[in-house]
Amino acid sequence: MRRVITRSPRRVLAALAGLALLPGAMAAATPGEPLGKPPGKSPGKPPARPVVGTPDMDHGCARIDKRLPTLPDWPAVRSEIKRNPADEKRIAKIVAGMTLAEKVGQMTQPEIAAITPEEVGRYGIGSVLNGGGSWPGRDKHASPQDWLALADAYWQASVNTRTKIPVIWGIDAVHGNNNVYGATLFPHNIGLGAAHDPCLLRDIGAATAAQVRATGQDWAFAPTLAVVRDDRWGRTYEGFSEDPRITRAYGYEVVRGLQDGDSRGPGRRGVIATAKHFIGDGGTLKGQDQGVNPSSEAEMINIHGQGYYGALAAGAQTVMASFNSWTNEDLGITEGKAHGSRKLLTEVLKQKMGFDGVVVSDWNGIGQVAGCTNSNCARAINAGLDVVMVPNDWKAFISTTIAQVEAGEIPMSRIDDAVTRILRVKLRAGLFEAPKPSARPGAGAQKALQARALARKAVRESQVLLKNNRKVLPLSPRSKVLVVGKSADSMPNQTGGWSLTWQGTGNTNADFPNGTTILGGLRETLGAANVTFSETADGVDPKAYDAVVAVIGETPYAEGVGDLGRRSLEAAKLYPGDLAVLDKVSGKGTPVVTVYVTGRPLHVNKELNRSDAFVVAWLPGTEGGGVADLLVRSRDSGHGYTGTLSYSWPRSACQTPLNPGQEGYDPLFPAGYGLRYGQTGSVGTLDETSPEFGCGGTGGGGTATEDLEIFDRQDVAPYKSFIGSAENWSGTEIGVDGEAAHTEIAVVPSDVNVQGDGLKATWNGAGAAQLYMQDPAGGGDLRGYLNADAALVFDTIVHQPPAARTVVSAHCVYPCFAEVVATSLFQRLPVGAKATVKIPVSCFAPNLDFENVNTPFLVYTDGAFSASFANVRWVPGAAKDADARACADLT
Repeated sequence: MRRVITRSPRRVLAALAGLALLPGAMAAATPGEPLGKPPGKSPGKPPARPVVGTPDMDHGCARIDKRLPTLPDWPAVRSEIKRNPADEKRIAKIVAGMTLAEKVGQMTQPEIAAITPEEVGRYGIGSVLNGGGSWPGRDKHASPQDWLALADAYWQASVNTRTKIPVIWGIDAVHGNNNVYGATLFPHNIGLGAAHDPCLLRDIGAATAAQVRATGQDWAFAPTLAVVRDDRWGRTYEGFSEDPRITRAYGYEVVRGLQDGDSRGPGRRGVIATAKHFIGDGGTLKGQDQGVNPSSEAEMINIHGQGYYGALAAGAQTVMASFNSWTNEDLGITEGKAHGSRKLLTEVLKQKMGFDGVVVSDWNGIGQVAGCTNSNCARAINAGLDVVMVPNDWKAFISTTIAQVEAGEIPMSRIDDAVTRILRVKLRAGLFEAPKPSARPGAGAQKALQARALARKAVRESQVLLKNNRKVLPLSPRSKVLVVGKSADSMPNQTGGWSLTWQGTGNTNADFPNGTTILGGLRETLGAANVTFSETADGVDPKAYDAVVAVIGETPYAEGVGDLGRRSLEAAKLYPGDLAVLDKVSGKGTPVVTVYVTGRPLHVNKELNRSDAFVVAWLPGTEGGGVADLLVRSRDSGHGYTGTLSYSWPRSACQTPLNPGQEGYDPLFPAGYGLRYGQTGSVGTLDETSPEFGCGGTGGGGTATEDLEIFDRQDVAPYKSFIGSAENWSGTEIGVDGEAAHTEIAVVPSDVNVQGDGLKATWNGAGAAQLYMQDPAGGGDLRGYLNADAALVFDTIVHQPPAARTVVSAHCVYPCFAEVVATSLFQRLPVGAKATVKIPVSCFAPNLDFENVNTPFLVYTDGAFSASFANVRWVPGAAKDADARACADLT
C-alpha cells in the first residue's frame, strides 16, 4: 500500500464525561481547541494516567456531554465486569491440563462453509463464524431452525471432546441479525448517530441480542466504533459519527444492550459484544479501506480511542483488530498493520487500558502483516491476538502455529494467556453451564427476530430535514402524491450493505418478507388510491398531484467496494439517473420532496436545487414506514423531525475530509444541523460546478503506444488468471490446463477465436464470484494508457446472460479499485456469438490509481452467468473507436 503522508488534523473534539482525571492529566479543552501541555507537576513525580469508568448518566443512559478533557495518555478503563477469583482458579486448572494442540484449537476460528461439526470436535475448535452472506447450507432463506440445527451440531461436537470446552459462534450482527432471513433490520449506524439518543442504542442492542440468540449464536461482531474523518470511506455508514463524543456514549450503551447490562457477564439474555475495529479504521488517508492512518498518538487517544473507552467500560468482552495500518514516518510512527502491532494490542489495549477479554483478528487479517500469510503469522499472535479468524486455511494455521510454538517462535506463555482469556469470556457468558443452543431462552422464536416498532421509532429519530421551503412538510394526510425514484420501492437500497449478503447486492424485496418499503409506508399512511408510483417519472404529469416524493440515493455496498477513492462526493456523477428523475418532475408547479437514501454525506447541490424539501433518510433498514410517518403528519401521531447531522455535509464536491476544528471548516450544513416542522432553513440556489475528473488527477506517466497484453491464449507475464469466491477470496490460480473450480464458479478452456484460446467461466448462482487477471508481485504504472485514450479490450462469447448485477473492474491493489456495471452490456450481446468489447479505461479514471494497477481485468457477478473470455488487453487509442462503449452506459 502507498505510504503517502499528509498533514494530520491538529485539533480534536473534547471527550465525554465519566472520565476521572488524576493528577497530571491535561486540563479540559473545548471543541476545536488545540492540544495543550500538561499542567506542572512536582519534580521527580511521574504523572498519573487518566482513568475512565462508568459515564455520567442522563435518564438512565450515558450522556453525550458538551465537552471532553484532552487525555495526555491512553487511559486505564474500569470495566463494569470484574474478575471472578473462582473463575480464574477454574481457568488455570483447565489450561494446565490442555495439550498444545487443544490450546491452538481454541485460538482458531474457521468459517462455517469451511468446517464440519465433526472437524470442530476433532480439532478442538474454540469458535466458528459466518461471514456476511454465509448461511447454513448456503441457503439465504435458512430458517431459525436451520441455524439452530447447525449451532447444536457444532456445540455437541465441542462438548464431546476431552476438554468439553463449548464452541462459540460469532456473527456480523451490525444492524440487527442482518444475515438472517426475516429479521428486522435497524438503521445503519450513521442514521442512529443522527438520533443523538444513547437510550435508543441500548434498546437496539438488546433487541439484536434477542435476534442472535434466536438463531443460536453467542457472539455479535458489533459495535463498530470508527470515528470517520473522510467520507470517501466505503464503511462511513458503519460509524455513528465524526464526533467522538457520540461514539463514546453509544459504545457504552450498545454494549450494555447486547450483553444484557449484567455486571457478571453477557447474561442469560445477552450475547458477547465486540468493540471493533481496533484502532483507527475511520481515519485512513483518502478514506481508503484497510489503508494507512497517519494520526499522531494524541489523535489516536482523543479521537479514535473514545468509542473503546465507552465500550470497555460497559464490559465489552472482545475487541476485533483493525485492517488499517498506523504509520506516520514524519512523527516516527511505524506500527504498520494493527494486526501485527504489539504496541496497540498488548501495550495499549491489554496493559494500559486493562482489557482482560479476547482480541480477535478480522477476516484473514494476519495475512496482511508483513512477512505473514493467511495461515502463518507468529508476529500477530505475539503482538496480542488471542483468536485468529482464518476462514479457510485453518488446518494449515493450526499445524503451522503448533510448529512455531515448538520451535520457540511463539512463547507458550503467550498461548496460555490467549487460552486463559478465551475461557474467561466463555465462563462469563455462562456457556460452560448452558444447554445446547436450541434449548436456551429465546431460541427459535420467530417473534424474537421481529422488533418492528423499535426499528420504526429508530427510523423516525434518525432522519434529518435539511430543506423545507414554504413549509412543504409535513404533507396533509389528504394529499395525493406522485412517488418517483429507484429507492422508493427497494428494500435492497434502503437496507444497504451487510443485509443478507455481504455487499447487500443480489437481493430483492422478496428477501425481506417482514419489512416495508418507503413506498409501502406512504401507501399505508395516505391510502393506496392517493399514491401513484413511477420509478423513472416517465409518462406522468406532476401537476396532477399535490406533491412529488422522489426517493433517490446510493445503492448497496460494503467494505472496499464502497470506497470512492479518487472520485468526488458529487452524487450526480455517482448516480446520474437520480438527477434525470428530478429534472422530469421539478419546476412543474408541484412541490418536490426528496428523500435521500445514503450511507454518507454527499455533494447534492444539484439535487437540493431541484427540491423544495430535502430529507436525509440514511439507510433506514426494513421499516420504511418510519419515513412516511414524518413526511405525512397525522393529528394524533405527535411525530416530527428531531434528527440532526452527526456528520458535516459538504458544500463542494471535493470537500473531504470535513470535520469541526479543521482549518477552513466551511460545510454546507454543519454537524448538529437539522430543521423542525415550521422551519424552512436558508438554503438558496447552490453552486453546481464540479471537477470533471474527480478529486486529483493522474498526470504524468507518458503516453502508451503499444498494447498491454494480459491474456493471449495463456497468461501473459507478469499477469496470472485466478478465480475468487467465498470459498477463497484470496484467489485460486487457474492452472496451465485452463481449469479451476469453486462451489460458485468453474473455469475450463474454450474456443473463442481459435482452438483453446479462451477461458469459459460459469457462475452457477450459488454465490458471488469473480474471474480476474492479476500481477501477483504488485501494481504497475499504467498512467500512459489513460493518457493515450486506451480501452480495455477483450473478445467474449456469452453462453448464458447474467441473471444479476455484473461488473467489470480494474484494481490498484485491493481495496483500491474502480468498476463499471456491465450487466446490460453482457445481456445485450448475442448468445453464442463472438463479440469484441471495448471499455475506455477513462471510465475507471475517477477512482483508479493508474500509477499502481495490479489487476487490469476482473469480472464479478452475484448470480448465474456464463461467458468465455479471450485476447484480453489494454489498447492505446481504442477508446476513440466507434464501437467503444460510452462510460455513461456503464452505470
